[in-house]
Order: sequence, then structure tokens, then C-alpha cells
Amino acid sequence: MDTAFALAERIFLTVFPLFAIVLGGYLYGRYKKPDMTLANQLNMDIFVPALVFFVLSDKSFDLVKYQGLAIGAALVILGSGLLLWPLCKILKVQPKTFLPPMMFSNSGNLGLPLIILAFGEQALPAAIMLFIVEMTLHFTVGIYMMDHRTNPWRLLRMPIIIATIAGLAWSSLSLPMPASIATSLDMLGQISIPLLLFTLGVRLITVDFSAWRIGVTGAVLSPLAGILIAYAVQQLLHLDAEQFVYLIIFGALPPAVLNYIVAEQYNQEPKQVASIVLLGNMGALLFIPATLVFVL
Repeated sequence: MDTAFALAERIFLTVFPLFAIVLGGYLYGRYKKPDMTLANQLNMDIFVPALVFFVLSDKSFDLVKYQGLAIGAALVILGSGLLLWPLCKILKVQPKTFLPPMMFSNSGNLGLPLIILAFGEQALPAAIMLFIVEMTLHFTVGIYMMDHRTNPWRLLRMPIIIATIAGLAWSSLSLPMPASIATSLDMLGQISIPLLLFTLGVRLITVDFSAWRIGVTGAVLSPLAGILIAYAVQQLLHLDAEQFVYLIIFGALPPAVLNYIVAEQYNQEPKQVASIVLLGNMGALLFIPATLVFVL
């Protein structure tokens, strides 16, 4: 009984702060109707890159240690798309509409804070690695799915990718980091996680339920496919128990809000994608705690 209570308490303390901040953003967005463009730009251009560089440039970061996890994350993303592709014809939905939200999960807004709250600061490098893999594939494979003429080299101009390359180079060269600079980067990075959650809540006010049927279908299939592929990948990669848990949680994450932004940009049935994203993130209220029960 005590063990069950301790587990329930841990799950509550992990999940509640995440959804409380998202709910706060949603309520504030409904009341004030703020323009979050600048906040999102600052987060993606400064705060998140600062977090990525700070973590990767640390001397304790071992790239080799996480290479299996990175490969596993890539296989979960691509495998989820391949697994659900045949269902598009059954569901009578375009693959370009349905598959990206099934593949590209909320590894930034939700994944980073979830893994840190569940496993502590020592899990931050793994969470960052999962986020980098997801973002890289989203801005290469994901954009290519929308438009085959897209130039993949534009990825190198993204602040997050620049911070990733710079952080790994800094770490590999064992360069010293002045304490004052490290503290500044750490403080900037700490802004990113709560801001990611809050802006997610504000974003959700723009989403409607007009395509609720495909939204409910996506909310169920997205985490199920991700978890199933994660288990299949484990048979191939044999990750250690800790990294396998991270991969399971990564597979269970709901669709990223970025899917809606990209669909809107390419005019790829944004209303349907919006419903998939909204209901997928609402479904996370059930799937995330259920997943934590099995992995904690």
C-alpha cells in the first residue's frame, strides 16, 4: 500500500506541475489573447539554444553514451510513420496530414520538463538528445514530406542546431567554461522549460474541434505506435534500463504543436492537424500517467 501511494505521489508530482503551467497559459490566453510570437521566437532563438549549449558543452556530457538513445529516437520517429502509413487509406486522410503529428512529438514543450521532473537533473542530457533528434528530423524529413523542393541546408541556420554543433565541439575539445558565462547560460536555459509549457497552453486556444474524429484517433494511435516501436527498437539496440525508460516516455509523448504551425505554413489541412494536436495533448493527461506507472 505504501509503495503504491509513493508511486502515485511521484506521478502526481511529475505530471501536475506540467499541466498546471499549460493550463495557466491556456487560461491566460483565453483572457488576454496575447501575441506570443516574440516569446516563441526568443525561446527558439535564445533560451532553448542556451540550454542546449550549456548541457552539451559540459565536460560530463558523453556523446558516445547517448548515441544508442539518439538512434533509438530516430527509429521511433520514422518507425511510427511507417507503421501508421497503411492506416491513412482506411481513415481516408492524407498521409501528409496525419503522419507528421504521429511522428514528431512534443519533446520540447512536454518531453524536457517531464523527463527532468520524473528523473531529476541528471536526466537532462538524455532529454536534450531526444529533443535534438526530434527537431532535426522534423526540419528535414518532416519539411520534405510537405514539400520535396525544400533545401535541407537551411537546417544549419537554426539557432538550436548551431548551439548543438558548438556545444559538442566545445565538449570534445575540453575547453574551459568561465563560471560567470556558465551561470549566465544556465539562467537563460532555465527560462526555456516553463516558457515552453506556458506557450503550449496559449497555443491551444487557437485550435478547434471541427475534426474531432481524426483528432481522437490520432490521440490514441500516436502514443501506442511510439511505445510499440520503442519496444521493437529495444530488441535491436539493447539500451540500458535507464535509457530504455527515456525512449518509452519519448514514444508516449503527444504530437508537437509545431505540426500545426508547419501544416498552416504549407496549407496542409491545418484544421485537421490542429484537432490531432489539441486532442493528442489532451489525451496525454491519460497516457503520460499510465506510461509513468509502468516505467517508474
